[in-house]
Amino acid sequence: MALSNSHFSSPLRSLRRSRTSDSDLATRLSSLDSSSLIRLNFSASSAIKTAFSSTKRNIVYASNSGANSVGSASLKSEQDADPMPVVLIDQDSDPVATIVQLSFGDRLGALIDTIRALKDLGLDVAKGTVDTEGSVKQTKFFITRLDGRKVEDPDILEQIRLTIISNLLKYHPESSLQLAMGEAFGVMAPEKKLDVDIATHIHVKEDGPKRSLLCVETADRPGLLVEIIKIIADINIDVESAEIDTEGLVAKDKFHVSYRGAALNNSLSQVLVNCLRYYLRRPETDIDSY
Repeated sequence: MALSNSHFSSPLRSLRRSRTSDSDLATRLSSLDSSSLIRLNFSASSAIKTAFSSTKRNIVYASNSGANSVGSASLKSEQDADPMPVVLIDQDSDPVATIVQLSFGDRLGALIDTIRALKDLGLDVAKGTVDTEGSVKQTKFFITRLDGRKVEDPDILEQIRLTIISNLLKYHPESSLQLAMGEAFGVMAPEKKLDVDIATHIHVKEDGPKRSLLCVETADRPGLLVEIIKIIADINIDVESAEIDTEGLVAKDKFHVSYRGAALNNSLSQVLVNCLRYYLRRPETDIDSY
């Protein structure tokens, strides 16, 4: 289901651009990882558990304490390498819900505390599924607003992404070394640093007569999604839908875009690419607040 431009462009045009230091940003986002996010009572937790389905029921459970960990059976041996953490926000696959997919090898449990944190953002987790592919367990949440509508506000989408990553860092601190957010919120900063110039790749592809597909791959950082949407809106391009993919240190995002109801021509595509490349290669991201 296409996302109306009013949800993407209108809230963005009113945002103030401000330069935020790393320390200020960490302070503003600290509430995402605090115990104050966990306020859902256990009667609601029971309802959450019944909403889950799984292709392998014997691997899906949560302890009485609601912890995200699945126990010692899933802990890595000293010889095993840490798996790649992946957070994917999908706006295209479901007509009424935003799908959030999370994987970190076989180490994730039922993620009850993550669901609580999402509910504290004023969202409803309509259902959840867990699929196992080899040694990787993929958890999906189908998220809507409290009024049952799909989440379309880019600020809220970024809050969803940061909330999930924050909870992943809290319950699986070993993921800190593989996430760009590990430097701000994790126990250890990533040893590997991406060169933004080398890591940034931007392409506009044909996607039919009425829209184009914008592909952005760059070094991940807090506020990245909102910054990209703001840049697109500033040149009057509409974002119809998006797929937000965080793979370790890299953000791989796709946006279905149009201009006055049609696909972008070559000149406008080049303007969009040049604007995004300029802003994404800056050392800091301009954001409003989180």
